[in-house]
Amino acid sequence: MIRIFKHYISRAYLGLMIGEWFIFFLAMYLGSDVRFLTVSSWYSDTDIIEASVIFSFALTLSCVGLGLYRRSLDWEDYNLVLRVCISFLIAAVISISIYYLFPRYFIARSVFVYALVFAFLGMMISRYLFYHYVSLDKIRRRVLVLGAGEKAKRLNSVNNQYIHKGFVIVGFVNVSKDNSVVDKELLIDTEQTLAQIVVEYQIDEIVIAMDDRRKAMPLKDLLDCKALGIQMMDLLSFYEREQGLIYLNDLTLGWVLFSDGFDFSGLKSIIKRAVDIVASLGLLAVAWPFMLLTALAIMLESGVKAPIFYRQIRVGEQNKHFGVMKFRSMRTDAEKNGAQWAQKNDDRITRVGQFIRKCRIDELPQIFNVLKGDMSFVGPRPERPEFVAGFEERIPFYAERHRIKPGITGWAQLCYPYGANEQDTINKLEYDLYYVKNSSLFLDISIIVGTVEVILWGRGAR
Repeated sequence: MIRIFKHYISRAYLGLMIGEWFIFFLAMYLGSDVRFLTVSSWYSDTDIIEASVIFSFALTLSCVGLGLYRRSLDWEDYNLVLRVCISFLIAAVISISIYYLFPRYFIARSVFVYALVFAFLGMMISRYLFYHYVSLDKIRRRVLVLGAGEKAKRLNSVNNQYIHKGFVIVGFVNVSKDNSVVDKELLIDTEQTLAQIVVEYQIDEIVIAMDDRRKAMPLKDLLDCKALGIQMMDLLSFYEREQGLIYLNDLTLGWVLFSDGFDFSGLKSIIKRAVDIVASLGLLAVAWPFMLLTALAIMLESGVKAPIFYRQIRVGEQNKHFGVMKFRSMRTDAEKNGAQWAQKNDDRITRVGQFIRKCRIDELPQIFNVLKGDMSFVGPRPERPEFVAGFEERIPFYAERHRIKPGITGWAQLCYPYGANEQDTINKLEYDLYYVKNSSLFLDISIIVGTVEVILWGRGAR
């Protein structure tokens, strides 16, 4: 993993993205060569370079938006060919729009079609080679876990759902001599020193996952390992890097105080506000026809006198309450019995509501909340005060998500499905805290682009 502006990116997928960008760039060149194989080309080298840059960036951006470089994508949700086809369709629309809006960059349709074909074939070959290469054990980081209790055992599942497994747990060392719950075949003999184990098993990294950190750690042995160039990681930092979350079970105030991040300085706020305004106006320019059609559909289904919008009090930055605006997707009497979670196949949702919730169109009026300054474009989703009061009492560090403005979309929306109970709220909070800790322009742009996948795949909608 590599850290860019405090956000962790998989080195393997970053390399794949750069490699495929070159494939897309060269595809336009190859398309031009094939098109003008028997006749002289009327394009200069500069024309082809400009067209290739536009084509490759549009296609790479579309692939990013469809999650094709997202490490946390699992095989069940992958569906490579469908994702690639949709990303190529989006890229084609973007490229053609640019070519026609700016005639200087126009490229012949035949060249463009050839480029798409070669880009698709090149991407399929690169994916085949990539998945074969990253499955090799010799390129994975070899991790030794210090501990053999419940915390250590849980690390075994960190890698399970990923297509690309960036590390392999070589074994566990029960330094505290507690009751071991890990598989016996993974326990390493503690008669050896840690330095000897590191050398024998070719360890790259040691993760400290002792159930009781108050018990003495083998500090001298750890120092010997560090002198050998072995990286040391605490459990929280390991989860943060590998899963993009802040693991609540081990989170302490001391870790929050002394870790980097959680910085909300003035310049960062000014930049974020500028991005909010630009992104919101851009989305409004594209989405207003859909918003108009949605309003008409709600009127046709519920009648002219029924409300089109639904206003609800939510908790914002520094616990300030504000009225969030959404398209009404439920019956007008949906909460006659009080506030409640939306459930799967909820009978309170209207027919129009089912569609707009699935496509996230019901969230579009929140653009005006962003322009007003109550919300940000990217941030933790705002919650209702009726729920927040209880969450802050029962869930540690829940109030930290209110350090910044809530958002239309967020890191938790990309990484976790819809929350329908308190356990889901806890799980989503772990992702929200990661965003609060590592908030940056780079992460915001990544989330905005990644939201395309959430909308097209309907992930987390209910």
